[in-house]
Amino acid sequence: MVSTNDMRPGQSIVIDNILYLILDYQHVKPGKGKAFVKTKLKNLNDGGLINKTFRADENVEQAFIDKQSFQFLYREGNDFVFMNKETYDQIKLGENIIEDKYLLMSENQDITIQMYKNNPIDILLPTTVNLKVKKAEPAVKGDSVTSTSKIITCETGLEVTVPLFIEEGEFIKVDTKNSSYITRV
Repeated sequence: MVSTNDMRPGQSIVIDNILYLILDYQHVKPGKGKAFVKTKLKNLNDGGLINKTFRADENVEQAFIDKQSFQFLYREGNDFVFMNKETYDQIKLGENIIEDKYLLMSENQDITIQMYKNNPIDILLPTTVNLKVKKAEPAVKGDSVTSTSKIITCETGLEVTVPLFIEEGEFIKVDTKNSSYITRV
């Protein structure tokens, strides 16, 4: 059990046998009455968002999330196949868990999968990934007068705004938090 005063964004809690991730947390102390805690929670089973208010010092069940290292092998239809790097067991995750993160995943990449009671609930990508540029319009002399960037398509289908000098076949480093270009590799 954890006190609502000790909760922080990023922690996982269990309410009514449903696993939630704390996205936002605000401790409110009104002028009159007792303090309370306002939270924004993400249901890790179906992805829904709820706002919930707790009394200060109320206890909630803390969920212990196990993080395991996996290697992304390949995509098979709507499923993504991963291999545990220690036991070599393979698991399949659906698009409901992966969401749009597949645009930042390339084959044989190391991925951390969060498990709750041996069931995968989410994946954690590294802070940056290297992706190969699949499609890029060539820069034309004089283009820099009107714009200094262009949109390219990576090998995974991700579209990124990059400087004009990036060409097809090059590798770029992309920030996984906001899918933005960092540098050429």
